[in-house]
Amino acid sequence: MADKRYDAHPTLAKFHASKALYRGIMGPRGSGKSTACSMEVMTRGLDQKPGPDNIARSRFAVIRNTYRELEDTTVKTWLYWFDEEHFGPLNRQSMTHKIRYKGAQIEIIFRALDRPADVKKLLSMELTGAWVNEAREIPFGIIQALGDAVGRFPPPIDGGPTWHGVIMDTNPPDDSHWWYRLSEKEPQEKKYWQFFKQPGGLIEREGEFFENPDAENLDNLHVIDPQYYLTRSKGKTKDHIRVYYCNQYGFLVEGRPVHEEYVDSTHASHDILEPIANTTIIVGIDFGLTPAAAFGQVLPDGRWRVIDELVTERMGIANFADELNRRINRKYKGFEFEFYGDPAGTAESQTDEKSPFDILVAKGIPAEPAAANNDPLIRRESLYQPLTRVIDGKMGMIVSGACVMIRKALSGGYCYKKLAVVGEDRYHEKPDKNRYSHIGEAVEYMALGGGEGERLIEAKDDIEEEATPWRHPRPAQAGQGWMA
Repeated sequence: MADKRYDAHPTLAKFHASKALYRGIMGPRGSGKSTACSMEVMTRGLDQKPGPDNIARSRFAVIRNTYRELEDTTVKTWLYWFDEEHFGPLNRQSMTHKIRYKGAQIEIIFRALDRPADVKKLLSMELTGAWVNEAREIPFGIIQALGDAVGRFPPPIDGGPTWHGVIMDTNPPDDSHWWYRLSEKEPQEKKYWQFFKQPGGLIEREGEFFENPDAENLDNLHVIDPQYYLTRSKGKTKDHIRVYYCNQYGFLVEGRPVHEEYVDSTHASHDILEPIANTTIIVGIDFGLTPAAAFGQVLPDGRWRVIDELVTERMGIANFADELNRRINRKYKGFEFEFYGDPAGTAESQTDEKSPFDILVAKGIPAEPAAANNDPLIRRESLYQPLTRVIDGKMGMIVSGACVMIRKALSGGYCYKKLAVVGEDRYHEKPDKNRYSHIGEAVEYMALGGGEGERLIEAKDDIEEEATPWRHPRPAQAGQGWMA
């Protein structure tokens, strides 16, 4: 411990000095963001004023999107600075580090968002503060909810918290992210929100990359490698370099795309596609913590037009149904609809014995399961078919330019994450649950419910079916669909 020394570089020093309720620091890899947040948590715990019993108590939540990343990165950074030998053992069962140091009792609770039960518990906690690690992976609803949870410990009877707030760090997200909106497009009052951007590790001139002499934490990085960023940039794409080393906003494919057949330049329209009259609108719905819906129409010749999307964060299915109704009534009055959702949505809630489908029907949305079961192979193949189909020289699926999240999901945001193994590239068997996976699955349910699944099964049962002209397996007759 005596050999470890932390010196805050200029941007990080401003971050530490900020008094905003929400504070965020964005920087390139290796810039010291996570270390700064670890130090901020410990400092705020040690600064807590003692209660009536002369003990300074504080409680902090440390958040990451998955437990794998929480354990592999966040916890390791924390324990590097506040090791178990000097600060007490980390309880790996409860993922809690209880520290008693210099008259302070500091409780650090590590939580990830890939276990719904933990998310529910997290949002009911009474906290002093919270640290969100790699905030670009966290829904904005969680960030907002944490703002309500902090400042509640210790309770007023014990003197209340000396400080409270939510701190965040991240690599650059893309320009559709809430971080970009709040920090760049709609700057907030500094009393409540303040964002800090570190200099990039590399700078770009005429397509070439050079080390930035103003980059932070270079003194430590150069001990590892005198050309730390330049060495690591070799073999990387320019988009990767710009995001992770130049600290620029951008969209990156972080794994193997679920739908590799999608090519944005081929399948996406530069225009906003308007709905075609007298043609049923088919809506695919994904449930869960972040419900999403994809709107599409299938033409008589079998071509699909994906015309709209509804993407939410941290919204219950009842509120989502209200949003869906508002969208339909505002934009699609008079159109017939069919609604198809995740077959897992037939399961009843443990609290009120109502399934997501029950709630949708109660809200006037007659949704049904997209298939008899949620076979991921059939679901993926149902979208593969229109993406690879060519009809009279036209692609079998075209996506409206307005569907920003669908385009990013199909371009690779909806992906299989790479396994951390040596040798040949290997990937997880299931798609990564991230901000793109929900709308990605909604598009699959749209295609599946809209007849692609049935056609796929029929084709496998009878190979000659492929030679017949394409037809919608269940053509909607006038008056059959749900009318907005």
